[in-house]
Amino acid sequence: MRIHGCFALLLIAASMPASAAPEVGKSPWGPADEIGRLNLMTAESRAEILKQSDASQAYDLSVDYFVGMPSWHGIGDPRSQYWLTHTPRGTEVDDPMQVGRQANSRVSYTGDAVSMYTHMGTHIDALNHFGLNGQIYNGFSADEHLGDRGWRKAGAETIPLIVARGVLIDVAASQGRAMLPDNYRIRRADLERALMKQTVSLRRGDVVLIRTGRMARFQEGQAFIDKAPGLDMDGARYLVEQGAMVVGADNLSFEAFPSDDPVNYVPVHTYLLAEHGIPIIELAFLEELAKDRVFEFAFIGGSLKFRGASAAPIRPIAFRLVKKPE
Repeated sequence: MRIHGCFALLLIAASMPASAAPEVGKSPWGPADEIGRLNLMTAESRAEILKQSDASQAYDLSVDYFVGMPSWHGIGDPRSQYWLTHTPRGTEVDDPMQVGRQANSRVSYTGDAVSMYTHMGTHIDALNHFGLNGQIYNGFSADEHLGDRGWRKAGAETIPLIVARGVLIDVAASQGRAMLPDNYRIRRADLERALMKQTVSLRRGDVVLIRTGRMARFQEGQAFIDKAPGLDMDGARYLVEQGAMVVGADNLSFEAFPSDDPVNYVPVHTYLLAEHGIPIIELAFLEELAKDRVFEFAFIGGSLKFRGASAAPIRPIAFRLVKKPE
């Protein structure tokens, strides 16, 4: 059945007219651009949102990293690993600094190391994560720009510090649910309904974060991953039309699976990253924002500068906005 299914997909793809097949987007910011819609962020836009922010309470939008955390090990990617490289008693025996047992007994030395897939925990997808037909956003080809040490274009190191207006779309709460049902597909109507109930409108250059409520199962490992709700292509088109600069959610994959597209198993990712140059944040912790009904906020996020990588951990924080005088 699998062979027949793959053959059917090939036939469908071959029969599609060339004009119907999506292609990577060309950046309006020029042929050298590697950050896409992050160009919407300016010195003026950063200053304006910070001027409106109330720093008396900070919301941490990131999760803990730990052994056993949900990840993509089911498709062959490494799990999170942690190990000690130095321990207080071990250094007494090994004396790695050559300072003697008495000094090692006096100073308790602990050191450790981690190994992980870059798409684990709260992270941001760089524009090289998914492409189309051997190219990523703005036409950079794998043949020319991908080496053994990563992409030479659009890697995680190119992602600037993000300071922008953030908007929480609490789809779960808008339906009176703590968590969306398994395999729920978030569509345009769901986003519009939630925004209307929140009395919030999207603006060009926003960081838009969608709450499914799935984070309640984050500690449960595989149960968090299986049959997770996610964004549908209809919802993705809406966010692009509204001018979103960055999008994200509290689930692992952001988009809904399985794909409705017979020839693309990740249509939302390729649509956002490869066609429109919009980075994606996954595994955002949105529970405290939702509890306090903070739907608009100042978003500040800096990701690790992993050179050439397709993603990097990010530690986003949010501040309430001070209401402007009428």
